[in-house]
Amino acid sequence: MDRDSVDWFGYLPAVTTPFTATGELDLAAWRGQLDWLAAERLHGVIVGGTTGEWFSLSEHERAELFRTAAERVGDRLTVLGGCNAYTPAEAIRHAEAARDAGLHGILLTPPPYVVPTRAEVVAFYRAVSEAVDLPLCVYNWPRGTGVDLDADLLLELSALDTVVAVKNSTPDFGGFVRSLVALRHRVRYFGIPTNEVGIELMTTIGGDGLMGAGAVLGADHPDFFRALRAGDLDRARMLGARDRVIMEDWFGPDYGARFGNAQAIMKYALTLRGVPAGHVRAPLLPLTPAEQDRVRATMTQLDLLP
Repeated sequence: MDRDSVDWFGYLPAVTTPFTATGELDLAAWRGQLDWLAAERLHGVIVGGTTGEWFSLSEHERAELFRTAAERVGDRLTVLGGCNAYTPAEAIRHAEAARDAGLHGILLTPPPYVVPTRAEVVAFYRAVSEAVDLPLCVYNWPRGTGVDLDADLLLELSALDTVVAVKNSTPDFGGFVRSLVALRHRVRYFGIPTNEVGIELMTTIGGDGLMGAGAVLGADHPDFFRALRAGDLDRARMLGARDRVIMEDWFGPDYGARFGNAQAIMKYALTLRGVPAGHVRAPLLPLTPAEQDRVRATMTQLDLLP
């Protein structure tokens, strides 16, 4: 497999997992959220990622999310399954669940907390790649894993049989561009910012889009990349500027939340839009009233409230 084995392009966000107020998985809300995401014409979604609170999901719940997503959206969206785990054996079981559900691919970080060596990172991905024949997106997320996959290491991982894409969320912009140049002809490359820099990168060097989070702006997110592909740069700039408001109001340079937690921010924002996003699950806490006011102020500024 390589970048031509898939058609992944544009905006494919990690989406939230709805829980009830008492912490149960809310599949009715999940189906409703999926319908809204499809109606907003997203290019795809990532299920059970960090925004989807994979760390508090049981193995059964994650598989249930995969199955429900595949059944609900059909061919309307590309669906990737988040398979983050501490051991290759566990990641393989999640990947098998994604394959059995009929998902289009998987997303996988190096094991979090462990801070693996370069050789251990390669061995981890090789084990999953050799066990499950499903397109794999390598997720470089230094804030969550404690390791930053540089261009040489990403290039080595891209040679594995099933690796077709990289989601690069490094805060090192120089490293981001070096990896883009090194990988652009081998795998799909995600993480392109929705600003003038991102426009310049995609129109002169390459790149395939952004695997953001939450899709709070709905159709504005994928339409940025549609406008870019159509050569309508003025519309892309306008749509990207709206996304930048969210990124600057709610998130820092390392993609961490400026207040509360990212999952609660996304869920509260979606709920304000009428989307059934549900509640966060412990150990996360809901936003305080003051934090909710910050989210509401941004949504009001962007004219997103009914």
